[in-house]
Amino acid sequence: MTPLTFTLRSEPDERLDLSGLTPERLAGLTSAEIAKLIIGTSRTPAAVGDIFKIKGTDPSDIVFSGGSSSFDLVGAEMKTGRIRIVGDVGARAGRRMAGGLLKIEGKAGVQAGSGMKNGRIEIEGDAGDGVGGPMAGEVHGMSGGLIIVRGRTGHRAGERMRRGVIALLKGCGDHAGLGMIAGTIVATGRVGRYPGHLMKRGSLLFDRRPMDLSPTFMDCGRVELAFPGLFDGYLMNEGIVRRPLLGARPYRFGGDTAVLGKGEIMFPRG
Repeated sequence: MTPLTFTLRSEPDERLDLSGLTPERLAGLTSAEIAKLIIGTSRTPAAVGDIFKIKGTDPSDIVFSGGSSSFDLVGAEMKTGRIRIVGDVGARAGRRMAGGLLKIEGKAGVQAGSGMKNGRIEIEGDAGDGVGGPMAGEVHGMSGGLIIVRGRTGHRAGERMRRGVIALLKGCGDHAGLGMIAGTIVATGRVGRYPGHLMKRGSLLFDRRPMDLSPTFMDCGRVELAFPGLFDGYLMNEGIVRRPLLGARPYRFGGDTAVLGKGEIMFPRG
């Protein structure tokens, strides 16, 4: 079987809701049936066949040949299989994703991985604000899974996350881990202001000391713990980093003592 491939005909003139084009939702459908699915969001919404040429037969392996910042909700609620986008995507890619692999070979808009439960998201380019965070009115952000952003990431990455791992490999904006409940955020490169603000638990792991730490984090000095070495091994085994991030005896700051204060920020040097 060959991958089910959607080749973009031309840049769409409306925002598209691609949440229906996931392996489990397309299983058992013919190409003709898929072509009739509505994905446009205007008063006269476009169907799949209006936007894409469809080839291939394997819905467990989906490829979007050509991307667009108008592609919203790519891989939303995906449970299994693989989706690869050769280009950019719009907002909320991988929203509430529960399994499988979502690979974006371009940039992603706001709230990638919002409410993610499990699975793996890889973003080769930059990502917007709110990676792994909640939507308005939601209590929690992501509760499991792995998100890797190989470009620069916006503000509030990992906001209110409960579990899982977020790796930001070219730094991030302000307030990474805002209100974090648990889980782990890794960042290499420049980190913006006040990471871990109001975090209750969890770990923020950086390759350098952040420029602006909240005064409500307590300096614990260098520490000797098993966790840094074990997590360095995990990061290298997953292909996220090539060399240890923290090394032996990293610096540790505990907080945020303005709230529960059982979280931590660690980095290898002062």
